[in-house]
Amino acid sequence: MGTELMQAGLEPGGCGEYWNLSEPEKILNIQRRYAEAGADCLITNTFGASRLMLARHGRADEVRAINQAGVRIARNAFDGRQGYVLGDMGPLGGILEPYGEIRIADAAEAYREQALALVEAGADAIIIETQTSLEELGLAIDAARQARAPSIIASLAYDLSADKEFFVTMMGVLPEKAAAFVQEKGAHVVALNCGTGMDMGAADRVVRSYRKHSNLGIMVQPNAGLPVLEGGKAVYKESPENMASRVAGVLSAGANIVGSCCGSTPAHTRAIRLAVDQFGRNR
Repeated sequence: MGTELMQAGLEPGGCGEYWNLSEPEKILNIQRRYAEAGADCLITNTFGASRLMLARHGRADEVRAINQAGVRIARNAFDGRQGYVLGDMGPLGGILEPYGEIRIADAAEAYREQALALVEAGADAIIIETQTSLEELGLAIDAARQARAPSIIASLAYDLSADKEFFVTMMGVLPEKAAAFVQEKGAHVVALNCGTGMDMGAADRVVRSYRKHSNLGIMVQPNAGLPVLEGGKAVYKESPENMASRVAGVLSAGANIVGSCCGSTPAHTRAIRLAVDQFGRNR
């Protein structure tokens, strides 16, 4: 979504979530392209729409309006066909106390407020994305449960270790520990997205760990390959075809839902859709 917003004219550092209110047609067009490419699930444009994140843009009092508009836009993008709207909650942009500056009570309330707004607007699930610490993830899962979300997806961002032997989050969480934690907290799906070295070809390693240490559903959203720097910007160059060629691997490892994260486009979604359908026919 971030890449699509930038291409649609969002200035660096701008509040893309506010576009749910100020530029709804642009958000609808982005979401519709993914739906038309074959996506069964659309993630709302609310990644940074918690009170703590919106306060940085002077939009803290518009949490409810921004999140609920995000749900409505995603729903409309399906143009009447069946599809699932996943209400997105991203990180709070800092580290929780006692190591960081964010008070536990403030973090819990920020997630509670956002989750309630998304569920009240009719989101089919809450997806908690790009998490690196179990403490913050746990607060978000609790908030989604309190809001009575129909389904809760907990997604972590992993980096490949320096020796390329294992994946771990920035805060030192291994996939096996994450899987057990997410199941214990009462979420329904354990997921991965983003991270250094996290492409479709590597995702099956984390999926196998998840499958070994929990019986939850598994969702993967890897990046479109490894980024390269061009003009001071990170550019993802993995083709849709190459990304899709590895979809069978993550499905065979035990993934139930397959999508994509940084650098991916509607073309990547279309290729993934074809690969998923082909895998189903071959079983």
